[in-house]
Amino acid sequence: MNIERRRHLALSLGWVATAPLASLALSACSARESAPDVGYTLLNGATAQLKAQQGKVMLVNFWATSCTTCVAEMPQIIATHEKFKGRGFDTLAVAMSYDPPAYVASFAEQRKLPFGVAIDNTGSVAKAFGDVRLTPTTFLLDKKGGIVKKFVGAPDFNALHGLIEDLLKEA
Repeated sequence: MNIERRRHLALSLGWVATAPLASLALSACSARESAPDVGYTLLNGATAQLKAQQGKVMLVNFWATSCTTCVAEMPQIIATHEKFKGRGFDTLAVAMSYDPPAYVASFAEQRKLPFGVAIDNTGSVAKAFGDVRLTPTTFLLDKKGGIVKKFVGAPDFNALHGLIEDLLKEA
């Protein structure tokens, strides 16, 4: 067996041996920072509290209609929501305070966004999440409302889906 094949085999065996530990480490990490319990208003005028979503894995996406990366990633956010929504997963898209509500409403209607869209007109939701200023910024929350991961910029959606799968398995 040549050196290159041995190296590849060793790396492969190392990955196989540690892969089960990745989900174990994810579930063992109980000291996650809690997401803030913020109130928000949806486009339809309904008000809600983030804490009411506990029991679900949540994706909270801060975005703006003027953000090209936000607009470009939205089809993948929609696809992620559609893929996991029937299994205890939900998505909340939070439009930044500088985004005109009419633009947000038009975008949501044209794209038929299948999840809650909140307009953060005072900036209080962004401030509660650590003063979010860059878009897109996305938080993945576990069923207990803990922040599992923060993504600044578009996430690696394959990795995100793997995290969501692991989180949906947690008690």
